[in-house]
Amino acid sequence: MKHLKAPRIQDLRHLPVAAIASLRGVLTDIDDTLTTRGRLTSQAYASLERLHDAGVRVIPITGRPAGWCDHIARMWPVSAVVGENGALYFHKDAASGKLIKRYAFGDVERAEFGSRLRAIRESVLAEVPGAGIASDQDYRVADLAVDFCEDVAPLPDADIDRIVSIAECHGATAKVSSIHVNIWFGDYDKLSMTRRMCRELFDENDDGMRQHYVFVGDSPNDEPMFGFFPLSVGVANVAGFLPRMRTPPRYATGSECGAGFAELADALLSRRQA
Repeated sequence: MKHLKAPRIQDLRHLPVAAIASLRGVLTDIDDTLTTRGRLTSQAYASLERLHDAGVRVIPITGRPAGWCDHIARMWPVSAVVGENGALYFHKDAASGKLIKRYAFGDVERAEFGSRLRAIRESVLAEVPGAGIASDQDYRVADLAVDFCEDVAPLPDADIDRIVSIAECHGATAKVSSIHVNIWFGDYDKLSMTRRMCRELFDENDDGMRQHYVFVGDSPNDEPMFGFFPLSVGVANVAGFLPRMRTPPRYATGSECGAGFAELADALLSRRQA
């Protein structure tokens, strides 16, 4: 298997046929899972459309900001989107054409958390030279995203660990993605909001989600999803983060990033039609 050495991770050919036949949804990270070197390729986007056109719910589960999620929910071939690592989900209602927005916390709580996040921001910038604030920070409503390689020179692992430590010393949650350290207050993550979204929008309970949904991702902030879904898939570049992960995916693609997502889509669609 390309790149991946961990014996617990299996090739896509081992995905159970019965589960694929009853597939109802694909949940996917965005950065370095759908995208490749920061771009959404035509290959990956076409795979989203193919899944959608085949009647499979496609739902991005991302650390990206509310502003991006507004666009994604309106414009992409998706059923909904979970953003800011579980702070919110957005869904375009087909009947009314309106965008439905749901948040983990209300305006008052988010304002309080925002003031505490500003203190963390100042500490990180003072204590970790070279760290930056993510260029999409202005479009966020609930978290602080510290850039360690997207628009700044890549930081060493020790500096990334230091950012996490600063956040945790302030009582915040900090999760490492492929490009940012996402920091927030409040008891939520990608999985908790995904479960709420599936329950509210699709009347799916936990058993239904486990049996009929696939999750694909690439980094440590995807671990709650990898642990929950029996059909959890890592694109091949997840290999670079395995030393940081306690819960790896069960399966992996041979290709990285968007090409890996397309490989998964091909495998799912071909086996559903067989």
